[in-house]
Amino acid sequence: MVCASEFNTGQDAQLAHLAFFSCYNASMYTLKVRSRAREELVEFTDQVQEKLADSGEREGLVFLYVQHTTAGLTVNENADPDVPRDMLHAFRTLIPQHGMGFRHGEENSDAHIKATLVGSSVTVPFKDGKLLLGRWQGIFLCEFDGGRERQVIMMLR
Repeated sequence: MVCASEFNTGQDAQLAHLAFFSCYNASMYTLKVRSRAREELVEFTDQVQEKLADSGEREGLVFLYVQHTTAGLTVNENADPDVPRDMLHAFRTLIPQHGMGFRHGEENSDAHIKATLVGSSVTVPFKDGKLLLGRWQGIFLCEFDGGRERQVIMMLR
């Protein structure tokens, strides 16, 4: 097996990039997460844990990436439903859908901005086949232009 570290400076960067990823066994899955409202935080930790358990992987990292420009991903508190409500309230207050002079014709510029602030990916370590989340942590899809079904790419390393 050739790893990126075996390439010298100045060699083809694309080959080094491909070699880097070939040094690791990776499994990739597509998760479907459904939102019901225009703006909503949808927890899908159980879906991630179930897919991880089914994979048989014991230790590594879970990479999650949402393939949309008006949704994001975050790890945050899942014990108190007021936390997601408060987060959405803050986003709506800071970046309202209307009244800011946005020019994008679909009237969802606010959703694009919110998704950019949240980010499109999260990484969570796992050991013994279990996500190493904190006691009150969960994985959330941050929906800013729903409700709809979103695709989240899950990669295990």
